Amino acid sequence: MKKTIAIVVFVAITLNGFSQEIDESSQKSNVQTYTPSKLLKKGQWDIKWFNNLYTETEKRENGVKSDKARETYFTSTIDVFTGVSDNSKINVGLLAEIRSNVVGGRDALDVFSFDSEAVSARSGLTSIAPVIKFNPLKNVSNFTVQSAFHIPLISEESDTNGVFLDQTAFTFQNRFFYDYTLPSGDWQLFTELNTEYNFGDDDSFANNTFVLAPGIFMSYFPGDKSTILGFVQHYQRMGDFKQDFTALGFGGKYQLTKTLNLEALYSKFIRGENTGLGQSFNIGLRALF
Repeated sequence: MKKTIAIVVFVAITLNGFSQEIDESSQKSNVQTYTPSKLLKKGQWDIKWFNNLYTETEKRENGVKSDKARETYFTSTIDVFTGVSDNSKINVGLLAEIRSNVVGGRDALDVFSFDSEAVSARSGLTSIAPVIKFNPLKNVSNFTVQSAFHIPLISEESDTNGVFLDQTAFTFQNRFFYDYTLPSGDWQLFTELNTEYNFGDDDSFANNTFVLAPGIFMSYFPGDKSTILGFVQHYQRMGDFKQDFTALGFGGKYQLTKTLNLEALYSKFIRGENTGLGQSFNIGLRALF
């Protein structure tokens, strides 16, 4: 349970990281021109609603892979950013996470019942995070850093029935984004390095741990309004609690209107240690204006 929630956080956060900001100078569609590392201009807004459903029936602990009763973790995140600097070098924002988890072999779609009164489920608003995103290198405009401080809003990770909801440790997170578009314009490489330091609650499984999570995404643009992508991600937790896993996935994006984009992604956790080995289904809507 507490081991598996790190997977949900990783997927939701990392895939959210594959976001794209505004470049008014381009005449192409949003999905082609809004690169992951592009910052908003002053007064522009970026609002994203992203949903991640992770479900598992296998785990690997101490080198042994085994079956388990199904556990499912649903995370819905809302990210709001705006540009605040005249030179388009600084964005500020707020992140919020809502979770719904079910265990004990329940159906994966039971997470949408949000039945916290049940002995096998928990749900609620679990954390918020103020965030700043900036470009640290004057001559490298496609490299940005995003720093966030995640504040837990719950007092207990697991209830009396042993159902885990979220970590109660604070998280200081830094994410490093870089992208490169190939000369043809049809392909784009995006890389991310996510780092986290978790602290502040001795009762949290995540307390006194450091996370290092790189990811590589390759996108192809088959048309003006669509993107097809594949990715590989790795997650390594070190410190008082150790955990690692690797995931492969694919997905796509489509521009519905001038300001609204739709994205859908799937990933499979192919290996790991002290973790579940499940799969993740993701869908998001993003408005840029």
